[in-house]
Amino acid sequence: MRADATAVTREEPVVFVVDDEEPMGAALRRLFAGAGLRTEVYATGEAFLAREPLDVAGCVVLDVGMPGMGGLEVQAHLHGRAPDLPVIFLTGATEIPVAVAAMRAGAVDFVEKPFDNDDLLRRVRTAIERQALHRDEARRRREFARRLATLTPRECEVLDWIVAGKTSKEIARTLGGSHRTIEIHRGRIMEKTAAESLADLIRMHLLVGASAPARRIRSEDT
Repeated sequence: MRADATAVTREEPVVFVVDDEEPMGAALRRLFAGAGLRTEVYATGEAFLAREPLDVAGCVVLDVGMPGMGGLEVQAHLHGRAPDLPVIFLTGATEIPVAVAAMRAGAVDFVEKPFDNDDLLRRVRTAIERQALHRDEARRRREFARRLATLTPRECEVLDWIVAGKTSKEIARTLGGSHRTIEIHRGRIMEKTAAESLADLIRMHLLVGASAPARRIRSEDT
């Protein structure tokens, strides 16, 4: 794959701490900032949700039991605005059932107080890296779908047969036409998709969705 075709510039991640206890918020700020992570601390869920934008790179460290808007309610609101922003809940011993409910609702992790600083930092870094990988894959999928959408209907048919493992001669017999014509189509497909090899082209097709033929992708995007 050409390096410049899918290169992305990652945003600087932000660790959002949402905890109504000021000493805890201050301690977590020191922990994350000391590890070189940009950190923002909010004393209430309402204050955090008022931030714009929320759909950013990073992670939320969210206290379950806060007065006013509780952790689960904050999570529900966040899911609608920033569904891929990972949430790690901080819980007390009596709040484990709530934390389990939070995990079922999409939280990536929960940590019981008192916690080990290094362990929490490791979990936050893991959550941030996973989000970054998922975002990179989503960007690649969108870019590959855009490229496949530039193919003509005939090129889409040829691509489907290429992915099925057919040679140019076999494709020519199936679709009609000459071997030379199919070779021309193959060359145009490689050029339009910026694939460097057959394996590269197949990976691109599979990433967009093997269950969605190129011609279907094209029709949905137009």
